[in-house]
Amino acid sequence: MANNVVFERIKNEVTGTPVVLYMKGTPVFPQCGFSAAVVQILSELGVKFKGVDVLTDPEIRQGIKEFSSWPTIPQLYVKGEFVGGCDIIREMFETGELQQLFEQKGVPVRA
Repeated sequence: MANNVVFERIKNEVTGTPVVLYMKGTPVFPQCGFSAAVVQILSELGVKFKGVDVLTDPEIRQGIKEFSSWPTIPQLYVKGEFVGGCDIIREMFETGELQQLFEQKGVPVRA
């Protein structure tokens, strides 16, 4: 079980930054195909986001799974709300739901 310090760090990150992606690697150099797919979708929408590399911090890597009750990475947060992992993000992107979510939350997207 992750400790309160880790949960506080995660909570501050997801509430302090409009769009946060917990991923393997960095937005410039993703270390797994699923993380790369979500980075590509966000880039295509022109959404500014912060990438958090879970590979450099084992506490965050485990803590984020417990924080969201979601077992896999990547994980996307918009305005403090957990949206989903790669499959959910891909599906939402394909249906236009993801762009709608960003617009509803006041996150600028490319027209």
